[in-house]
Amino acid sequence: MSVYLGIDTSNYTTSVCLYDSDSGRVISERKLLPVRTGELGLRQSDAVFHHVQQLPELFGRAFSAYSGEIQAVGVSDAPRTVEGSYMPCFTVGLTAARAIASAMHIPVYTFSHQQGHIAAALYSIDRLDLLTRPHIAFHVSGGTTEALLVNGSQGFLTTQLIAKTLDLNAGQLIDRVGVMLGLPFPCGKELEKLAVQCDEPMKPRATLKGIDCCLSGGENQAKKLKEQGRSDAYIARYTIEMILQTIRGMSMRIRELYGSLPFVYAGGVMSDAIIRDSLTAESDCLFSKPEFSSDNAAGIAVLASVKDTK
Repeated sequence: MSVYLGIDTSNYTTSVCLYDSDSGRVISERKLLPVRTGELGLRQSDAVFHHVQQLPELFGRAFSAYSGEIQAVGVSDAPRTVEGSYMPCFTVGLTAARAIASAMHIPVYTFSHQQGHIAAALYSIDRLDLLTRPHIAFHVSGGTTEALLVNGSQGFLTTQLIAKTLDLNAGQLIDRVGVMLGLPFPCGKELEKLAVQCDEPMKPRATLKGIDCCLSGGENQAKKLKEQGRSDAYIARYTIEMILQTIRGMSMRIRELYGSLPFVYAGGVMSDAIIRDSLTAESDCLFSKPEFSSDNAAGIAVLASVKDTK
């Protein structure tokens, strides 16, 4: 067995994963950071504290199911693979990874949180071949709404930003509307449950500037709909539909520029069934399985295995 440990300490989830590169099996453990009711997130100091508290528990769970050796450790050390990308919460996972690697005399490999999302998506749909082939990857979450050209030049999972939000991220919009409706944070799953209860026809207009997007208008419109007495289900559906129209519009314009490259959709927002089913019905695209869409360490463990054998 060739087993690799992955660690990811993102802004809202502590994640640990063991990946057997021979069998493809993963042991994935994760735990959301606690956010008080009515609040829209955590201060970084609180996120760091909670990661420190939660990592030992997740290590215990993962290693209770596997007691053998590990070949290397992979860890996310920054949100994105660009200069200046930094959040204190990632130092918790990085410190743990370095300590484990030092004690076991094994290598430690660092990747961005975004690279982990892409790799997790590809692992979940059995398309790890795309780790070294050009494709378009959308990473849509609470902290990011971006489209990337992956492996456009030589290299291992190189990423070039080609489109982005100019204001709110899609996950931020979902959470702001969700909290307004009294839903627990993070609000994605509960907002989707509300949205599927509404079948009224609607087609919000996406706001695109070139291939970039703007999403802040969705929050303003949701507030107006609330003031007008629209049902929570209608407001939830409107919010999801606006994000759908936005991602659809960006995708169409990117296809015009980049041709027939495979499109991969990753990140927590892309686990929404309304968005996934609509886009899949219209074009040939690849979606991460829902359990690997939200923050997890599986992609980081997979990347460690590939890096270790290069």
